[in-house]
Amino acid sequence: MAEDIHRTVDGVWRIESARIVATLTRATGDVGLAEDLAQEALVEALEKWPQTGVPRNAGAWLTMVAKRRAIDSWRRRAALDERHRAIAHALAETAEDEWEPIEDDVLRLVFIACHPVLSRESQIALTLRVVSGLSTQEIARMLLVPVPTVQARITRAKKTLAAARAPFETPEPAEWAARLAGVLGVVYLVFTEGYAATVGDLWIRRELASEALRLGRVLAGIVPREPEVLGLLALMEFQASRFSARVAPDGSPVLLADQDRTKWDRPQILRGRVALSRADALGRGRGPYALQAAIAQCHATAASVDETDWERIVLLYEALGRLAPSSVVALNRAVAVSMAWGPDAALEIVDALADAAVLQGSHLLPSVRGELLARVGRTAEARAELLTAAALATNARESTVLRAKAQRLAP
Repeated sequence: MAEDIHRTVDGVWRIESARIVATLTRATGDVGLAEDLAQEALVEALEKWPQTGVPRNAGAWLTMVAKRRAIDSWRRRAALDERHRAIAHALAETAEDEWEPIEDDVLRLVFIACHPVLSRESQIALTLRVVSGLSTQEIARMLLVPVPTVQARITRAKKTLAAARAPFETPEPAEWAARLAGVLGVVYLVFTEGYAATVGDLWIRRELASEALRLGRVLAGIVPREPEVLGLLALMEFQASRFSARVAPDGSPVLLADQDRTKWDRPQILRGRVALSRADALGRGRGPYALQAAIAQCHATAASVDETDWERIVLLYEALGRLAPSSVVALNRAVAVSMAWGPDAALEIVDALADAAVLQGSHLLPSVRGELLARVGRTAEARAELLTAAALATNARESTVLRAKAQRLAP
């Protein structure tokens, strides 16, 4: 029973955390305090729900418990200033099933977390924590940094926002430039964690990807003349269009070459093409998100893997590597090179990335190298690389796929 309650609480938190923290941040004006109150409410749920059962509206229950804790804390203080009295009065009148507007609140929460007083690293870590409800372990895997580093960034970010008295509001248009890059970065990271989960037993976390896509659509409505906003929206539309084909009935991953393309969401692909066309029509060139969207469009509009325009994808990755160079981009380019011109040329690129710091401890490099070695007939080496990748992969489904590939290469 206790184990079932733990799973229920975890599920509620993953689905409702952004709404809960956003509502509490609006009420208290302090994102750090809001998350602390939400965590205290989770603890109370673990204590009470085994006896009372799970409430009909679990998210609203957690929000009200957290609000009452805030009120109790303020009332215990020797002297309450006028602001605290007004907040406590307003909270006390809120009915349990009332909700603040989720669209506005979650978007405001993203903008608070991407406040210019924070470093880019802190913006990303804090937003992933409070908006997506990801654990510090999950965030560390996404960012390829140690867990203590993520914890330190989140703690420092909360203290900095509190010291700066950052208002809980969407910034004026004049302030967008200072925040937009951070907002787009974290929205895309939330989407990628939903698209291919870094940890756990699920290959796709639809709730995360759907929330990121919703935020992308809201942003595109607010700033319709920002090409990178439209580029990111196009990228997410293209990628999300394949969700129904990416998972087998038993939950196991279905790789691109094996996907039933008739299951791809054609209206969603069309929405992606429209968004990318709107970005291009602005005439300001393609940025990193628009380039990635163009790559995704090549996949989305191809009839099969063999009929994909791999040479164009290589060119797009080369452009992306100049605008936003990274080892991961170089690794993806190597995969495209292998499809366009064969595995030998790609192996040279991959071997040159062996010492890349960001890929150390990641399954990405050995998994790609294993595939390429298998294609050139170096079976024993390929099997060893794939087993190494399987051991490094933190997503259980992905690890299983890699082990199965290695087993098929067994002598």
